[in-house]
Amino acid sequence: SVLAADVLQAIQVPAAPAPATTHPVRATAPIQASRMWKTMAKRMAESWQRVPHFFLESEMNAAALLAWKEQLHQRGHEEITITDLLIKLTALALRQHPRLNASWVEEDIVLHEEINLGLAVMVEEGLLVPVIHNADRLGVLEIAKRRKKLIAGAQANRLSMEEVSGGTFTLSNLGMFGVSAFSAIINPPEAGILAVGSIEEKVVAQNGQMILQPRLRVTLSLDHRVVDGARGAQFLQTLKGLIEQPLRSLD
Repeated sequence: SVLAADVLQAIQVPAAPAPATTHPVRATAPIQASRMWKTMAKRMAESWQRVPHFFLESEMNAAALLAWKEQLHQRGHEEITITDLLIKLTALALRQHPRLNASWVEEDIVLHEEINLGLAVMVEEGLLVPVIHNADRLGVLEIAKRRKKLIAGAQANRLSMEEVSGGTFTLSNLGMFGVSAFSAIINPPEAGILAVGSIEEKVVAQNGQMILQPRLRVTLSLDHRVVDGARGAQFLQTLKGLIEQPLRSLD
């Protein structure tokens, strides 16, 4: 996903020209932006300017999440990633908090019947958000299969209109790049996007002792016209519980 700072930098008013020096800086040739990049830039700038964003952060124990992935790998499902597990758990949390699976349309809040999770994918020409439809009803194996197909389609520029339409909420994971945490811009007309950072070992207190524990930080960006702070916090509480005890949620 595109960071808020990136958009602000792109749309800010140019500063006044600096006084001439005896050694002027030579300007480089501008980079020709692709059509896809221009569309992405326009949509992100409009979202940042028109949608009243607010942000909630949460940090959670990722030990059970990692154990779940390892268990699946031992069963031969090595294609499953942390992203696949988070797609499933985020969709389950949205089922319990339908207000986040909604849109602001003509001064009204529209709740969506389906939970269609978009996955922010950066390709050379820009940002694409292919959609995993009915993610809450799918098993993690099917989610992994669809994710791989959608990412391959995005990279080859051969996604169908259906594969990029109908999203109701988006997940953006930059943890694989070593990013600890970040804030993402909402993908309209959705009301929220979850930004996922890397899982990092940290020292925490447990039962009066200091231990090392894998910790995951997420940042939730929400449209304040649709969701208030309390509802957003309740969603994060549910998501935290699902991540810290994921297998219980699948019983």
